[in-house]
Amino acid sequence: MSETQTRCGFIAIVGRPNVGKSTLLNRILGQKLAITSRKPQTTRHRMLGIHTEDQTQFVFVDTPGIHKSTGRALNDYMNKEAVDSLRDVDAAIFVVDRMRWTDEDEHVFELLKKSKTPIILAINKVERLENKNEVFPYISELSNRHDFASIIPISALQGVQVDALLKAVEPHVPPSPMFFSEDQITDKSSRFLAAEIVREKITRQLGDELPYQMTVEIESFKDQGNVLDIHAVILVERDGQKRIVVGKQGSRIKLIGQEARKDMERLFDRKIMLHTFVKVKRGWSDDERALKSLGYDSED
Repeated sequence: MSETQTRCGFIAIVGRPNVGKSTLLNRILGQKLAITSRKPQTTRHRMLGIHTEDQTQFVFVDTPGIHKSTGRALNDYMNKEAVDSLRDVDAAIFVVDRMRWTDEDEHVFELLKKSKTPIILAINKVERLENKNEVFPYISELSNRHDFASIIPISALQGVQVDALLKAVEPHVPPSPMFFSEDQITDKSSRFLAAEIVREKITRQLGDELPYQMTVEIESFKDQGNVLDIHAVILVERDGQKRIVVGKQGSRIKLIGQEARKDMERLFDRKIMLHTFVKVKRGWSDDERALKSLGYDSED
């Protein structure tokens, strides 16, 4: 296959928190890569999801949800990650939640318009609409607000219209050599993916009890042939948060480890020996130096 026959482009997936951006990326890739939960701002880092179809390579940029509130270093980092993702992309998929256009949607929309990139509007979670025909007047209303490249109602969870979304993106992918091998699905390391899986399980286990100031660091990642031996440290800011994560007689941390191990074995296709620990690191989420040491560095 000659280089002149191929196309490759970057597409940002953007939106306010909890509209289904990571679920959409996982659906496009056909496997779980980005972590998901009902908790807003589950995604904290930019992640590339690479989808290659025949001669076209789509490089999707999954971003943290853009939100208006700032002040803490971690919040500011996530907003910067998302906004920076709009630079030099060939198109943006703007994900919104059904018929609910909020102030935060408007905030994201204004940022997108400034970026001058083609915007494909994906109206997500249509499976939750009692009357699916309600979406058509809404599409007409939104089309009057902006010259969107396309407006497509989808269900990322069920895969409805996701193929149509890809077809809408394809004309914006320029002729180019492919940047990644055809079997590569992300730019992130195995260590990063392991940490994200543990963080997802904590998020899902704890729900509203979740300490927002929580992160996961992989201290050791050893390949022992048929087995990966992984040591994951869960960092919180206070002793009380540590007790929540550990649970009564260690029951919660044990369940987190069991569920994370299953997902890791599916992702890495190996037996996993996972060791989880909880440590208190006071003030890490509002300390820029601490954030960088934990991998929250926009310059990487």
